[in-house]
Amino acid sequence: MNNTCKSCKAEDLLEALWIAVVEEGDNSASLVDLGIAVGDKVLGELVEKALIEVKADRVYLRPGGRLEGEKVVRRHRLAERLMMDILDLKGANADSKACEFEHLLNEGVDTKICTLLNHPATCPHGKPIPPGACCLEARQKGTVGVVALTELKVGVTAEIAYLATEDPKIMQKLMSMGVLPGNRIQLSRTFPSYIFHVGNSEFAVDEMLAREIFVRKS
Repeated sequence: MNNTCKSCKAEDLLEALWIAVVEEGDNSASLVDLGIAVGDKVLGELVEKALIEVKADRVYLRPGGRLEGEKVVRRHRLAERLMMDILDLKGANADSKACEFEHLLNEGVDTKICTLLNHPATCPHGKPIPPGACCLEARQKGTVGVVALTELKVGVTAEIAYLATEDPKIMQKLMSMGVLPGNRIQLSRTFPSYIFHVGNSEFAVDEMLAREIFVRKS
């Protein structure tokens, strides 16, 4: 991970805890849910580094742990994007490789991967990738390349880069609309539905479907 936390198991625990607390809104997670036994040395490792606090069978994130957990989640989801976008791996194989690869990324390497991927906003499962300093700088300069359709501004035309879904029915539905890599797409409304034009045709989709469409801004 880095100089703060060394073991892969500690990284995995911080990642699961961060997701439970930050994304799912819990104030802590149980040892059972985290798959950690009482007395596991990984708990001592993280407590010693002041990243977590353990009370009875509950584990709480401390401020430092929250920051480190976010970094781990960022690396994992960037690894997932790398597997899909660059290496063209999908499904369980991609997930397994991403879990292995995330532990090889450190600060600096993850920035290079993120830049290579044009600072993606979401992982292949549609979950947000915590932005790094490189993402914020790129967005300020307007140089972010590939983003979900949900991040495109109304009135802007972009090129469809790829479809993130692995559901054949959703894929077929989007393809029937002409939502294909290389085609141009223009977003005209975001509420209550996402309305866009492909060619001379207009379509409306919900936010979940719009997040499956990734575009390359001109």
